Amino acid sequence: MGEKLADLQYQPGFGNHFSSEAIPGALPRDQNSPLVCPLGLYAEQISGTSFTSPRKLNQRSWLYRIKPSVTHEPFKPRVPAHTRLVSEFDASNSRTNPTQLRWRPEDVPDSPTDFVDGLYTVCGAGSSFLRHGFAIHMYTANKGMKDSAFCNADGDFLFVPQAGRVWIETECGRLLVSPGEIAVIPQGFRFSIDLPDGKSRGYVAEIYGAHFQLPDLGPIGANGLAAPRDFLAPTAWFEEGLRPDYTIVQKFGGELFTAKQDFSPFNVVAWHGNYVPYKYDLHKFCPYNTVLVDHGDPSVNTVLTAPTDKPGVALLDFVIFPPRWLVAEHTFRPPYYHRNCMSEFMGLIYGAYEAKADGFLPGGASLHSCMTPHGPDTTTYEATIARVNAMAPYKLTGTMAFMFESALIPRVCHWALESPFLDHDYYQCWIGLKSHFSRIALDETNVESTDK
Repeated sequence: MGEKLADLQYQPGFGNHFSSEAIPGALPRDQNSPLVCPLGLYAEQISGTSFTSPRKLNQRSWLYRIKPSVTHEPFKPRVPAHTRLVSEFDASNSRTNPTQLRWRPEDVPDSPTDFVDGLYTVCGAGSSFLRHGFAIHMYTANKGMKDSAFCNADGDFLFVPQAGRVWIETECGRLLVSPGEIAVIPQGFRFSIDLPDGKSRGYVAEIYGAHFQLPDLGPIGANGLAAPRDFLAPTAWFEEGLRPDYTIVQKFGGELFTAKQDFSPFNVVAWHGNYVPYKYDLHKFCPYNTVLVDHGDPSVNTVLTAPTDKPGVALLDFVIFPPRWLVAEHTFRPPYYHRNCMSEFMGLIYGAYEAKADGFLPGGASLHSCMTPHGPDTTTYEATIARVNAMAPYKLTGTMAFMFESALIPRVCHWALESPFLDHDYYQCWIGLKSHFSRIALDETNVESTDK
C-alpha cells in the first residue's frame, strides 16, 4: 500500500474535460477512434448521458484499453443472491413510515465481508428501471474485494466513509478516500474496493437518471461552498497480464449478476473526457452562516445536488454541517423545529451533532420523512435557552454531520425497520419538552381571547 500511495496523483477540477496517459503517447491525437490506436489499444466510449443531451450537460469519456470490456462470459445471477439491495421501491421490499426513525451504528462483522456483501439498502424511492429515484445504502466490511470488480448499471454512487479508509481502483485510476472525504463513482464504471485499515463502515447514496453537480451560488456570488478546484479526479493507471477467473459483479435492476473474464478491467492505459470518478475533502468546504440573527436554512451548506426538472427542487442534495462559527444574536442557534416537504436522511461521520445531545452516534443514521416533525432534543433545547445571557460567539468544532435530502418520499426497507440497531426510544428525546408559555411578559392587547 505504501508504494501505491507514493504513486498516487490526481487532477483537480469539477466537470472538466480531463486527459490522462499512463504511458506518454497512448492517447490518439486529433480523433477519438482511429483505425489503429497508439500502442495497439482498443478505443471504448462510456456515455453517462444520451448522445443528444445538451452540450452543457453531456457527459462521456473515451477509454483506451488493452482489451475491451465486452470480452467476458455471459452474465449469470450471482450465487448466493444479495437479498438486501433494492432499486425499485414497492410494498414487496419496503414500507412507508412517517415516524421519526434513528439507527445506532451497525457493528462491522467478524466474518470475512467485502464491500459487495456488506452493502445494504436502508430506504429510497422511485425506480432504476424508470430512471428516476434514489436509494440510501450503508455498508460494513472488513476485507478487500479479491479478483473482482463491481459495476453499478443502475445509477451513480456517492460514498461517505465513516470509519476506515477506502481504496478504490477504477477504470480511470485510483482514489484513496478517508473519513471526512467523499467519492462519486458514476453509473457504469467498474471499480474494486480495498480496505487499508482493515475494518470500514460508511454510507452510500445512489441516484437514478441524474448526475451530481455543484449547486448554483445565487446571491452568494462567484465563490464559496465547494470550490471546483478542490475536486480531484484520478490519473491513468493500468494492470496488464492474465487474471484467470476474474469476476465482474454487475448491479442491474437492484439484482447482482456475475461474469467471468481472464483479465483485469483496470487495463485502461489512457483516457480523456468529462465522465469520471472523483473525490472531495469535506474539510475544504467554505461554509456560509448568518452573522446577525436567526438560523439559516441548511441548503446553504449544499456540497452537491442532483436536480429534478422543477427549478430549485432536488432529486437528492448532499448537505454537510461542518465546523463553523456561531455568532447570531438573540437567536436560538441550533437548528430550528421543522416540518419539511423534503425528506431528510442524516448521518454522522465524527463528533456530535449540534441538535442532538445524546443518542445520535458516529456511524448511525436518522430519517425524518416528508412533513414529519423534527428538531433539537430536550437536552439541547433546555441547555440553549439557559444561556440566554451568555451568547458569546463560539466555534463549533470536532464535528462532521451530513444530510441526504430528497423531494421524493422514501420507503424504508423491511430489514431496516426490523434491525436490532433501530432505536425504538428515539421519540423519547422530545417527550421531555415542556411548555414555557407565560402571559406575564405578553402584551395581552395582541392576544385574541378565547372567552366569548
